[in-house]
Amino acid sequence: MPVVKLKRMGATEQIDDYERVRKIHRVLVMHYVEGISQAEIAKRTGISHPTVNRLVKEGHERGFVQISVKSPFQSLFELEQQLVEAGGLREAIVTPSVSELEEVNLTTAGKAAAEFLLANLRDGDTVCVSGGQGVSAVVNALNPSHAYDVTVVPATGGVQGKHFIDVNHVAARLAAKLQGRAFQIHAPIFAASREERDVLMSLQSVREVLARAREARVALVGIGSVHSDKSTYFNLQTTGKLQLPDLGQSGAAGELVAHLIDRKGELCDYPLNERVVALTPAEFKAVPLSIGISAGERKAEPIASVLSGGFLDALATDEATAARVVDILKG
Repeated sequence: MPVVKLKRMGATEQIDDYERVRKIHRVLVMHYVEGISQAEIAKRTGISHPTVNRLVKEGHERGFVQISVKSPFQSLFELEQQLVEAGGLREAIVTPSVSELEEVNLTTAGKAAAEFLLANLRDGDTVCVSGGQGVSAVVNALNPSHAYDVTVVPATGGVQGKHFIDVNHVAARLAAKLQGRAFQIHAPIFAASREERDVLMSLQSVREVLARAREARVALVGIGSVHSDKSTYFNLQTTGKLQLPDLGQSGAAGELVAHLIDRKGELCDYPLNERVVALTPAEFKAVPLSIGISAGERKAEPIASVLSGGFLDALATDEATAARVVDILKG
């Protein structure tokens, strides 16, 4: 409920306009402090209802009334604003960190992201998606009230043997929830070499799916960590006999659409970046509404790197992660 504070009147006002101000003050106290309706005030005071309305309006104009709104989630709303300003976002969605378990907080953030997605989805839209646990959390939480005439397409290649994070699986589930249609991509997320990647990208079926992804109005992606034991980045590919350089030498801070990026949000000089079958970060950045979903302490640095690159329009995360991201970006 709004908290109303009535300003004390200056001496000059009391002398020059005492009776008028006294009447305004009386009406304001009755209306805001005592909670009496304007119609009831008119009955009790004998002042006409239109006059009561004018007195309330005049009280606002003179600056007698200051209204402040208190909320149990005020700290979250303030953190959202800080994240918007520090990360260059159009929208930040910060949910309470209700558990020490990353999976629980990701579920909560996924539900908020699902609501944001539905609020911004239009019939005729194409939605491009990545695979992963974050996007899966959004899909799990979706509960649309009606069907959406939308097309869902992968933004990356697929992952063999990783059903729960495979982009084709995620795209199909999202389309089913929305009662739209899904396209599948028949190529791995990483090719064995740069030459093989070029061949795969030239295949008509792959080329057409990624062309649809480039034309999407909405993108929904997870943000990957690369320096944690829980990181799924290297589970996305099979290196075979190729010996890759140590990740620590790459300067990588996070992963976006299977590309490693540094703290400034720029592509790292790393061999796997040349073998990715996916939209490039620059192509992803061109999507009109890009929504990121990620939660957990280990995701703070990756999220900050993605925001530094200006890749997202909206982000859903939990409170503890958001606070850490803001500290990184302002540090």
